[in-house]
Formats: sequence, structure tokens, C-alpha cells
Amino acid sequence: MGPHPAVAAIRLAVRRVLHDVLTDVQRTEAPSADPQRSEALRPEAQRIPEHVPPSPAHPHPPREPAASPLVLVACSGGADSMALASALAFEAPKLGIRAGGVTVDHGLQDGSDLRAAEVVSRLTALGLDPIESVAVDVGRDGGPEAAARDARYGALDAAADRHGASAILLGHTRDDQAETVLLGLARGSGIRSLSGMAAVSGGPGADRRYRRPFLHIDRQTARKACMVQSLPVWDDPHNTDPAYTRSRLRHEGLPALEKALGKGVVEALARTAQLSRDDADALDHWAAQAEASVRDAAGLLECAKLYALPPAVRRRIVRRAAIDAGAPAGALFARHLEEVDRLITGWRGQGAINLPGKVVAQRQGGRLVIRQGC
Repeated sequence: MGPHPAVAAIRLAVRRVLHDVLTDVQRTEAPSADPQRSEALRPEAQRIPEHVPPSPAHPHPPREPAASPLVLVACSGGADSMALASALAFEAPKLGIRAGGVTVDHGLQDGSDLRAAEVVSRLTALGLDPIESVAVDVGRDGGPEAAARDARYGALDAAADRHGASAILLGHTRDDQAETVLLGLARGSGIRSLSGMAAVSGGPGADRRYRRPFLHIDRQTARKACMVQSLPVWDDPHNTDPAYTRSRLRHEGLPALEKALGKGVVEALARTAQLSRDDADALDHWAAQAEASVRDAAGLLECAKLYALPPAVRRRIVRRAAIDAGAPAGALFARHLEEVDRLITGWRGQGAINLPGKVVAQRQGGRLVIRQGC
């Protein structure tokens, strides 16, 4: 008899992602530089045993195979990440992948260090190696949730660099995706915000570092997988604390929507995220291609040519120019872009627009100039 359906679902999701990781690793290899390395990365490869002595067929002893790629799981000890860790521990060895884990101690609750030590113990019991617990200092920029997230990703990026990991798996589920879409809708910050979390995203110098295998799996399936495997889980009290926006949305907002609109809201929001991401990616690509055509010989943006573009494309070009000038991406909102856009579409001699990061946008001689202010 096969595994429980919940266990089978999480393992299949992880297996697919691990195959993608192997494909990415193989693509970055230079076959001519080290053919044995490329061969070592193929799970189905028939490798020559290391003890084979030199012979006419093998005039030189084979070199030591290069280390297999390493994939880490970010694990809080909660049901989602423990289910993910168990699936990684099961699937990775079958593909010749090393599997490790990282838990981040945010230091926001009494006994958080003990919780981190327990997670390390549980990951060790699953057979993961290497395993690391990282303590971080959470700042205040952007609010408690954003500050904790920034500290966490900083720690995960550093851990991946230390261990040379090819990828980090994150346990975000379809329910998390639905919540992210609703939070983006509440901010009113455009289609990219409605895109939710990407299945694949990056860290510093690694644009495909983070993988989210469970974006099509609901939270209950992950919890069920832990239960049938007798995996202990930790329920973070912050997840039920109404002081946090996401917690209120999870326990009050989404249930209210389902009561009003019926079941299927979570699935619909997750579909919306994927459709929005596809549209946003297409518009980003269009804007990247169009940008060169709206700059003059000196590289300045020409307002007349910008005006001729669809607003969604034009504003993407303006946003990129503002970020290049030093505006923090996370602080640049739709209202800022709308004000700059009026310099292009509703020019009446208005003055400069102040943007985050001490960036200034103004119209001069038919050109849109975005630069650092004084």
C-alpha cells in the first residue's frame, strides 16, 4: 500500500521542484570544463566505482566525483515547514541531492532559542545534514512583520552562501498565497502586488534560490501529512495574534469571505495570483524592450515617446528609472508613479516631484529627468 494521499501530495510537489533544481544546476555547468561533474549530477548516470584499478579501458583512475548539489529547507517547526522537511528528506537521496535545513530564531518570544534547538533535533532525526540554527536581530523598519521577514531572508541568504546551497525550499502554501493576494489588494499597489509569491524567486546573486513547492497545496494537507507521519509540530502563537495583520486576515477576513461567497475563495485567489503574475511578467518584458526606444541620444527619457506608450508600460519604465536613481523599491508606491506620470500626460508647468530615497523627478525641455536631489 502506498503512502497516505497527503504524504504522496507533498512528496510529489517536492520531487518536481528537485528535478527543476537539478536542471538549473546542469544548465550552469560547463560540460567541457568538467564532464565528470555534469555526469555526477545525473541521477540515472551509471558511475564508475571508485575502486576500479587502472586498466587499458581505464588508463587513469577516475577522479573523485564532485559534491552533489545541496538543497536546504527553511524550517520553523510549524506544520507546513515540517511537512516540507520530511518530503525533502525522503526525495532528495533518490535524486543524488544532499538535503539540509536552517531554522531562524527571531528572538521575539521567550524560549525561542529552545524552540530553535528542538527544530534542529527534529531535522536531525529526519536525516538532514547540514543543519543550522541562526539567531537574528529584528529591526523596526516597515513594521514588525516586514522587519522579521527581512531579517529571516537575510539569514537564509547568508546560510545558503556559507553552505554553497543550490536552493532553499520554503513552506508557503496555497492558503498563504491567498492571504498575500488579499494583502496586496488592500494596498492597492497594482497587478504585481496581486501576483502573490513566486514559485521561484531569488536572493543576492541567485535569482532562482528560493523555491515554494506547496503553493498549490492547502495548509490542511501539510498538517495532515505531519499527523500521519507522527511528526511533532510547533504552532507559532504569532499566527493567532490579532496584533498582526496577516493573523487577522487568516482568522477573520478569509472565513468571512468564504461565508459570504462560498467555498473556493482560497483556490480562486491562488489562481488570480498566477494569472496576475503572467500578465505582470509580460508587461515587464514589454517595458524592458520599449525603454531604449523612448530615450534620446543622451539617455534621457523623452516625454512625447513615453506618452505614446500604454500607461502600464510607461509607468514600469518610470518606476525602473526611479529605482536606478536610488529610490527604494519597497517604498515606491502607485501614488508616487501617478504623480510622476502627470508630468508626462498632464503637463501644466508643475514643479518637481519628490520621491523616496531623496530622488527628484521633473520635466525639463520635453525630457523626464529623474535623479538624486540635493
